[in-house]
This record gives sequence, structure tokens and C-alpha cells, in this order.
Amino acid sequence: MSKQAYTKGLHDLGNSVYAYLQPNGSWGWSNAGMIVDGDTSLLVDTLYDLKLTGEMLAAMRRSIPAAAQIDMLVNTHANGDHCYGNQLVEGARIIASARTAEEMLETPPERMAMLLKQAPALGALGAFASRVFGPFDFENITLTPPTQTFEGQLDLRVGTKQVRLLEVGPAHTRGDTLVYVPGDRVIFTGDILFIEGHPIMWAGPVGNWIRACDLILSLDVETIVPGHGPLTDKQGVARLKEYWEYLLREVRLRYEAGLSAQEAARDLPLDAYASWDDAERVVVNVASIYRELSGQQEHPGTLSLFAMMAEYAMAG
Repeated sequence: MSKQAYTKGLHDLGNSVYAYLQPNGSWGWSNAGMIVDGDTSLLVDTLYDLKLTGEMLAAMRRSIPAAAQIDMLVNTHANGDHCYGNQLVEGARIIASARTAEEMLETPPERMAMLLKQAPALGALGAFASRVFGPFDFENITLTPPTQTFEGQLDLRVGTKQVRLLEVGPAHTRGDTLVYVPGDRVIFTGDILFIEGHPIMWAGPVGNWIRACDLILSLDVETIVPGHGPLTDKQGVARLKEYWEYLLREVRLRYEAGLSAQEAARDLPLDAYASWDDAERVVVNVASIYRELSGQQEHPGTLSLFAMMAEYAMAG
């Protein structure tokens, strides 16, 4: 993989494949990409609000003639920082897994806007929400869902380029999708990969996430565009896989010892990942693994998990 600086904006990966990066990759600062052949183009994800998505599209149109009219848009999953800008990609066929399309409707941008408005009255939760989501503008966004869905795998053509959509969720969310360009040895992973930051497992099970890492490692890929963080290669994938294996092993020990999920998260040594951002996400990861180990099906709810992360962040 060619070493490219982790800077905001469009990065040419070669052979008309591009990444759009947003440092520092923390909450909401997601990556996207574009695949082009001739006058045909496919956009991988939009960004968290209309301003950021508009800036990205303008940058692409300045450098990529085929970006003037985008033919296809793939949403890798349902989190708003990968789909709230969809309305600006007019005329494109919007493609996502069926699970992603369903989940996308559950957290509309209006809910995020209301959370920020109510933040001053929400104590630690509100302060945490303001810190991580305050930089984004959730007003005037029209949720624009997929017009085509698939399950498992979908093969597309961008001009003569083969593009393979591989559904690997539930893991980060219920319907995570990888966008693989085999001819160019490039893969866009969505939030199956967080590089230089803790991942967050809203859905799980953890075994699916580990298998998704194994799938990426089995493919002929050289350049890997994560959902958050700098460009990486298979070493970055292996490092994240090791993280999940470590968490599963250590959390199981604490579960069997009778600790609560919150106690286990506090007790868990993270020295090996001290340089990674957003350590508060370990609370959600531990809670997800606890649900898996106990066989519990009921999800505690996103706001409850954010409150737990806020408490962890304040204590840390």
C-alpha cells in the first residue's frame, strides 16, 4: 500500500479509485470513497451532515469528471455519518443491505437534532453528546433511504470494473457491508474497521466481526479504506481482529467471575490500546459481549449506552 498522509480530503488510490478522509476519525468523522470507470461512478457512503457532504462532493467534482453525475451510491451501514448526506446525491441509485435499509429508518436526523437541543438538561449524557456531536448540523436533512437492497452479496459493474458488495453484519450494526474492488485490490470496509480508534459494537455478535476481519484478510487487497481513521493494509485488519479476540477472552473471565458489565469495563486493562481514541466505547463492547454470553436478546437502548459511555469518559 502506498503511504499517504492522513489529511482531510480526496486521496487518489490509483486507477480511478479514490478515498475521502476526515481526520481525526473520532465520533462522526467518517471516510467515504469513489470508484470510477469512464463516465460511470459509484460513491461509497455520504457524510454526517449536508455541509460536509457538500464539501466532499464539490472536491470530487473538481477532480473527477464522472462525479458530476453519480450513478450509484452504496451505504455501508445505517449510522448517520455514512448516510445523512444521501439527499445531495440526486439521481443516483442508492444501494444497501436490506438490514441497513431497515435500520436507517430507526435513527432519523431529527432525533440527533433533538438530542443536541435537550443536551443542557441531560447532565453528563448531554455534555458527552454535545462534545461528540456538537460539530455537526442535523437540521434540514431529509433522510433518503436506499432504492435497492440486497442480502448476502451483490455484484455490480462500474463501467468495466467489478465491484462486489459483501454483507458481513450484524457486527458494528445489523447490516454492515464491505465494498470490494478486486481488479484494483482495494476494499472499503465501512465501520468494520476503525483504525487508531476503538471500534464500537452496537449489534454483534463479536464472532461475526472476527469473521469479517478474516474475510478481509483472505481477499487479495492492498489498500484498505476504513470507516474511520487513516488508510491501512492487512496489518490494520489483523490488529483489530486481535482487539476483539482480546476483549472476548478477558470479558468472558470477568463475566464468569460475576462482575457486572460496567465493572468489567472498568476492570479491563487497555494498555495495549492506550494510543487509540474513544476508549469509552469499550463500555458498549463489553455490554454487547455480556448480552452474547448470557443469551440475552433485549438491547439496552442507544441512549442508555451513551449514558454509560459518558460516565466512563468522565471517570477516566
